[in-house]
Amino acid sequence: MITVIPDLLSSEEVSAFQQALASASWVNGSETAGHIAAQVKQNEQLPLDHPVARELAEIILAALSQCPEFVAATLPARILPPRFNRYQGGGVYGNHIDNAVFAVPGSSDRLRSDISATLFLSHPDEYDGGELVIEDTYGTQTIKLPAGHLMVYPASSVHRVNPVSRGARVASFFWVQSLVREDHKRRMLLELDQSIQALTLHNADTQTVARLTGVYHNLIREWSNP
Repeated sequence: MITVIPDLLSSEEVSAFQQALASASWVNGSETAGHIAAQVKQNEQLPLDHPVARELAEIILAALSQCPEFVAATLPARILPPRFNRYQGGGVYGNHIDNAVFAVPGSSDRLRSDISATLFLSHPDEYDGGELVIEDTYGTQTIKLPAGHLMVYPASSVHRVNPVSRGARVASFFWVQSLVREDHKRRMLLELDQSIQALTLHNADTQTVARLTGVYHNLIREWSNP
């Protein structure tokens, strides 16, 4: 399931992020990739312990916790702290699938990557190329979103970032371990949740809404696998 969450960050927050990231010290992104991924990865990243990366990651995590659309779409159990990358001068990331498990920085814990997320931080007219291309059950989708918009999609998807021929494409990226591991089940739960919300807005019978809400929560109980 591919879901766009608009305006996770406000325009003012995007501007503040851009200023902070413009003055940060970036490193070669291939240093953080596995052996196979490093062969198709040409970008820059902020070190995980960079103070700017830590500060901005906290802002993103706070925004996610206050975003009902994100919670409904991902049913998050755990979120890996957001990271930051930059593509410019032909930077590209060829076809790849994200790691299934990530170490949580500063601990011995591990996180299963059920969902990948990309938060666009550059305006589309600031760079050419740089589209996020995702191959999933429904074919190939090419995405280039406004700054501040978030894209979430199954981490099991083959995806790539097209070469950036002008300007710089800056983004944050992270992974989510969901309470519900299977993508098709999360899709059904999201559709059920959206239907309940629509019925509530249209003043549907309260007993009907209550029964459907009970079905929703009981399915989460049945399917939860943190």
